[in-house]
Amino acid sequence: MTHLVRRSSLAAVLGLALAASTAMSALAQQKTLRFGFSLAKNHPMGLGAQKFADLVAAKSNGRLKVNLYPNAVLGGDPQNLSAIRGGTLDFTTMATGLLAGIDKEFMVFDFPFLFQTRDEAFALSDGPVARELLGKLSEHGVVGLGIWDLGFRNITNSKRPIVKPEDLEGLKLRVIASPIYIETFKALGVNPVPMTFGEVYGALETRAIDGQDNPVAVIESAKFAEVQKYLSLTRHLYTGMPLLMSKKTWDALSPDDQTAIQAAADEAKAEERRITRAHEQDAVERLRKTMQVNEVPPAELERLRAKVEPVVRRFASEVGEPLFKRVGDELARLRGK
Repeated sequence: MTHLVRRSSLAAVLGLALAASTAMSALAQQKTLRFGFSLAKNHPMGLGAQKFADLVAAKSNGRLKVNLYPNAVLGGDPQNLSAIRGGTLDFTTMATGLLAGIDKEFMVFDFPFLFQTRDEAFALSDGPVARELLGKLSEHGVVGLGIWDLGFRNITNSKRPIVKPEDLEGLKLRVIASPIYIETFKALGVNPVPMTFGEVYGALETRAIDGQDNPVAVIESAKFAEVQKYLSLTRHLYTGMPLLMSKKTWDALSPDDQTAIQAAADEAKAEERRITRAHEQDAVERLRKTMQVNEVPPAELERLRAKVEPVVRRFASEVGEPLFKRVGDELARLRGK
């Protein structure tokens, strides 16, 4: 009996040791990845990032863990892009226009008044043009995992409602540091001030700038209503947000983990788009309680479009007429023309 007890005790000890060894091995094999971005964690983009992190963990059976760093705590978009290329950051997301610095063809998504609806933007973002451009990012140390949705941009300012093009003249507005954004606002008579997103609230608060443009979900989550009086629903530009991964990180992963990350990115993109669309109308209504919100009459929007037409012609040449034509043909197909 004593012999049997001893054998049973030994088996239990060995079992515990094996379980502990297995757990330590699994822990040692787990890889933690960092996802830095400029927006707030409660913004639809932040919620999409959390969904992505959850999916990566589930699809990799716990081998991969994604930690989120919102609110530009690791740096602004230019710093994050540099870190992605250098392999010191694993994931980020930023406006398509900010990728123009490494591939000017990405400006094709940022032409003023290009899209009439979100569905058009999604179709182009998921289609062959976008897949081709995302694929080219590998030449720059970046893996493009898809294009998420930030939404149509609108203008806030502390001076006056924007009802007609003349209301924009002389305003000092923060813009994305992309040539097409800068030139679009110059054509509208604005004094554009390129600035990273993390600097915007302080600049609005101190009146270093008069206003800025962003989708309404960003305007709400960034609390711009605290420092801005007017919101004008111009919908002058659409902003897609590519999900970017360091190629150095990607290349170090197994094929199974690469597959898990791409599948997680695809599912999270669909969820982020759903959240953003649902959030936008509610956000406008909430902002009406603290800001003066106005629509822009259709005839005045046409005048805005006419004023930026020279910018469209100029940048069509810069991105290449064949690419611009492909985008135009795809949009015409989507519109049944």
